[in-house]
Amino acid sequence: MAAQVDRIMAQHSANSIPEEPQVPSIAPSLTYSESSEPSENEEPRQSDEQPRRRRASTVLIVKSPADIQRITGETTTQLVQRCCGGGCCLTSDGKRVKKQGIEYERVNLPDNDAYRALNLKIEEVPTVLNNILDLPEQVAFLQPLRRPSNVPSPTESTAALNIDGNTTSATTDIEKSIQKLSLEDLDTKIQPPSFVQPHPPFHVFPARIHTARELTGQGAEKRTFHFDIDVTSYPEDEGVDFKVGGAIGVSAPNDVSMVEELFDLLLIPRFLRDKPVLLRTTKGRWPTVWGEDQARELVTTRRDLLTWCSDIQSYPPTKPLLRVLAEHATNEDERKILFFLCSAEGQGVFCDFRTGPHITVAQLLHAFPSARPPLDLLLSVLQPLMPRFYSLSNDPHESFLRRDGKQHRLIEIAVTVHTATDWRTGERNGVGSGFFQRQALKYIEAQKRGEKDIDVYIPMFKGLMANPLAKQFVSDGPMLLIGAGVGIAPFRGFVQRRLKTANCANKVWVLQGCRDSLVDELYSGEWGVHEDEVKRVVESRRGQGRYVQEEVKAQADLVWYIINSVDGRVFVCGSSKGMGEGVEQALIEVAMEKGNLEHDEAKQFWELKREVGQYIAETW
Repeated sequence: MAAQVDRIMAQHSANSIPEEPQVPSIAPSLTYSESSEPSENEEPRQSDEQPRRRRASTVLIVKSPADIQRITGETTTQLVQRCCGGGCCLTSDGKRVKKQGIEYERVNLPDNDAYRALNLKIEEVPTVLNNILDLPEQVAFLQPLRRPSNVPSPTESTAALNIDGNTTSATTDIEKSIQKLSLEDLDTKIQPPSFVQPHPPFHVFPARIHTARELTGQGAEKRTFHFDIDVTSYPEDEGVDFKVGGAIGVSAPNDVSMVEELFDLLLIPRFLRDKPVLLRTTKGRWPTVWGEDQARELVTTRRDLLTWCSDIQSYPPTKPLLRVLAEHATNEDERKILFFLCSAEGQGVFCDFRTGPHITVAQLLHAFPSARPPLDLLLSVLQPLMPRFYSLSNDPHESFLRRDGKQHRLIEIAVTVHTATDWRTGERNGVGSGFFQRQALKYIEAQKRGEKDIDVYIPMFKGLMANPLAKQFVSDGPMLLIGAGVGIAPFRGFVQRRLKTANCANKVWVLQGCRDSLVDELYSGEWGVHEDEVKRVVESRRGQGRYVQEEVKAQADLVWYIINSVDGRVFVCGSSKGMGEGVEQALIEVAMEKGNLEHDEAKQFWELKREVGQYIAETW
């Protein structure tokens, strides 16, 4: 690694003009550079340059041909043959071009707010549709529980036992058969059924919330909550301990109100919603998360399946889902619209629909009110509800509390509430962050009422204790920690661990980005005794307004000293949109300036540092 870096650095040495070092060979400090703040007597500079436009971020929709087929219901070859993706089916004003030789007919659009919020640009549809997606295969079946033919009635079993005399064997067989037909003894209000195994060998554990509080102040653009979670009773037979920088997995359920709304829209009677039912699947991993691809038979309830197993709000609509709705729509105009979206002629409209705001299954059912598919067919085409992961914001080896005469072990996390556009309320919360907000508010309200033992739980498991942040964290050596928003949370655990070691305060630096430090600077005053010496807060919506990536360039001397002069580590954590991309580009520009490298060479420099664990980026 050192030889490769030296080779890159040496390629320009012959053409470079030597210059005196501008900083001494001691560790630079986090200071306000001349480019950071204008002096009091300095007049604002007028520049002819146009304001720099922020770089657009891209969103990964598919990663493989299998993803394309899952979304569109056809192969990549079929898709390319029909749609080049260049927008040639649109005119300059954005309206779709009618193809000659095709007869169109007007359809009466559904007259409801849910449909209007879909923003489907449909006025007429062809009278003849081609390449309509086939009805998806049903792989999930809900069947009533019945006594199997091989399980005798009590009278019959008694007679058989008297004849055979093999009392123990027959009784055991009967008990096993009956056990398969009963629900497990598990409180699925606080944790998912055991078959929702997240990742072997882990199983979901309902951990009690010890404390919950809001980190952001009134007026913050996004709300962030802090949780102290009691993991004293967490099973110890998994062989993995909590680590600094690690992340726990959380099996967050769908909101109770959204599940009830779906039941109502699908006309499922209330007495059936919690009644045990036999679920039979013919293939696939569902309703498990990362289980084997195989057929299954298990006893569950309709409520547990919709609450814990299927995602009803996080994914854009797919053609298989629309095709199921089209099959069961009784209104002729609704059927025409849905079949159009599943056809070759409707591909352009479907692409716009697919890449627009994510919508809920409930909104689709409201938009097409005559479509009432069976629940098990709907479950066959919905995406699985996946766990969410949250980085620890403390040093889990040092966080203990004495209570009830016992020592309790705590882990800490911070969760920022993600919101999306909603057709009815204006906005809705994400599955995971919305669940955490509901649990936090439930805890805080109970605390205000003066309750002592508050039973609010988080269904969690040790998810990613070997993620890049945890794997590359070391107890000594210089570190620069760069984060924005809730991405700063795992660095708090790093600093807590580092500041416990004598004479290490000058070997860790933190650049924390936020919008306004008055309302959304996370963990202010909770980093340790040397916080002011190691941390610099960068505000984007207050004062001059700077993003953390701009501060990285302003602190170029410090960055280059850590990564090049003393072979330290640079950690980056936060959203990949804007911040992650911006910091990566800023680091490349630092290497170009301080190392006198071309752009491609500077990019390769950081790639080499990434390979040896000196540059670690954890973005989402």
